[in-house]
Amino acid sequence: MSEVVLYDYWRSSASYRVRIALHMLGMSYRSVSVNLLDGEQRSPDYLKLNPQGFVPTLVIDGKIMTQSLSIIEYLAELRPECGLMPAAIADRQHVRALAYAVAMDIHPICNTHVAAYVATISDRAEVREEWMRHFISGGLHKLEAMLSGFDGPFSFGDTPTMADICLVPQVYNARRWGVDLTDLKRVVEVDRRCSELPAFQAAHPDRAKL
Repeated sequence: MSEVVLYDYWRSSASYRVRIALHMLGMSYRSVSVNLLDGEQRSPDYLKLNPQGFVPTLVIDGKIMTQSLSIIEYLAELRPECGLMPAAIADRQHVRALAYAVAMDIHPICNTHVAAYVATISDRAEVREEWMRHFISGGLHKLEAMLSGFDGPFSFGDTPTMADICLVPQVYNARRWGVDLTDLKRVVEVDRRCSELPAFQAAHPDRAKL
């Protein structure tokens, strides 16, 4: 296999997801930082790789891949034995529903460029933090309800899947923005169990920042 290259930003949730997946597969990769705060995602060279100007972008098998969940599903199909997705089709649907609840319902409205725009249309200094706490909290409470039907160690099953790969970065963001996690017992417990695993530890933003 040719060199795997991940274009990411250390605190990007979407990048964090892909880092976890790569580490779960034991796949070596070279990280190229794209500093979102400095606008490097809008540079002409980067836009040739990813016309949306988002992170992550993964170069693997001679192909350029974008969109974190699409990348993770590619990796799941590439290495099905690693368990990123369950074997049964109905179980895969359930895992997708949990992952999408984070990646498609919470993340888009709490993305950096969305929150930055919200701050420009309000004269209240605290509006960005209020926006983030409101939508992250609401989304995670819905995810908590979705998780309540299963009391295993992870979101679904006895090993982490794409659902956990999405949950952990979102909990990281929740803590960053001061979201009250008191009532999110299943969410917090799943996050705690994941935090004990080497793949999740290696992908943590504090490690990626180094």
